[in-house]
Amino acid sequence: MISPIQVNPGTQALIDPATHLGYVYLTVNNLDRQIQFYTEILGFQLHWRKEGEAALGTQEEILLRLSEDAAAKRTRNTSGMYHFAVLYPNRKELARVIARLFSLRYPNAPTDHGNSKTTYLDDPEGNNIELYIRSLEDGVMQVVNGDMVVRYADGRIGTGRDPLDLKTLFSELDENDRLDLPLPRGTRIGHVHLYSTGLEASLNFYANILGFQPGLMLTNFRMGEVGLDELQPHVIAFNTWRGQNIPPAPPNALGLRYFTLVVPSSDELNRVLERISSAGLPFEQTPEGTLVSDPSRINLIITDHEISLQ
Repeated sequence: MISPIQVNPGTQALIDPATHLGYVYLTVNNLDRQIQFYTEILGFQLHWRKEGEAALGTQEEILLRLSEDAAAKRTRNTSGMYHFAVLYPNRKELARVIARLFSLRYPNAPTDHGNSKTTYLDDPEGNNIELYIRSLEDGVMQVVNGDMVVRYADGRIGTGRDPLDLKTLFSELDENDRLDLPLPRGTRIGHVHLYSTGLEASLNFYANILGFQPGLMLTNFRMGEVGLDELQPHVIAFNTWRGQNIPPAPPNALGLRYFTLVVPSSDELNRVLERISSAGLPFEQTPEGTLVSDPSRINLIITDHEISLQ
């Protein structure tokens, strides 16, 4: 069995591995157009819409909140979200959504990362989305001289950005499988990937303060990551592709307002908040949960409960 993640020896996550990402909250220009995209192209269910806001996801869980601001502008040289990633429950469901995208002729980029199978696409306002499954049995990512290398289980060596074998993936489907089904049960936000102001500062915040397990640090690629355990790598990733020490996006920018982190209990929430407080970082209690900013001034909400479907 290939080890699914390379971590610092002896380093364990402080945060409970039952923690997971909750919904992602975006500012958008045109709520109607965005709802149409997420429901008709990706199969999200619209749970509610009121006063310029909407919530979408699976039948059981909200994965995405949208807030309309027609005057908001896209920023290019700021920290913020590179993409959010929708984690599907199995290969067949990933095959279904990619086949659906091809049938609708919606541009996307199927990619094999070794330990995950994925495709990338943009929504109508330029928010990048990754759709994926974990495939830890297929390969392991390693750092070699600061670069990313994938060692596949069959002996191949890859770059981590290899073409996805669509023929094999689509063999999960048969001619009777419908492509227009709604987002399946068990689909979640699997990870977020952020434009950071500095890799070491981001790693310190997400690993040493929030308590995630350190993952790969690709110095030549200018990217790092943290996970929850060996079966849940790459939960929060960060890069400096926009440069070091870039400013944060202004409050009225298009894109990410915040993402959410759901811990499994009030006791676990208190432990996380104690580490934040001990680090001297400010936080604020809001109706949605505890608001804190990472070193790149990217906002996240930490909570011990899911958002209501109503």
